[in-house]
Amino acid sequence: MFDEKQTAHLADLSKLEFTPDELSKMTKDMTDIIALMDKVCDFDPAIKPYTLDSVDYEDLRKDNYKDSYPNEKILENANNTKNDSFVVPKVV
Repeated sequence: MFDEKQTAHLADLSKLEFTPDELSKMTKDMTDIIALMDKVCDFDPAIKPYTLDSVDYEDLRKDNYKDSYPNEKILENANNTKNDSFVVPKVV
């Protein structure tokens, strides 16, 4: 698909220098990239994402609602509070 002559030409245009081993590896990498792009071009946008959901929702735990701790209980050990919230020093 992509040969070393094309890779050398692109390297020359990009002002890059490669050893013969590096040129060979770069040619292989470029061929792999082009093959991946060919697969991307074959993507069918008509297929809706998440249609093949692999999660079996029956296996998940049920959501059980529980009351939260009261704010007073949570804030009773705080050194500094304001408007029912913790006050922390600004860190820059």
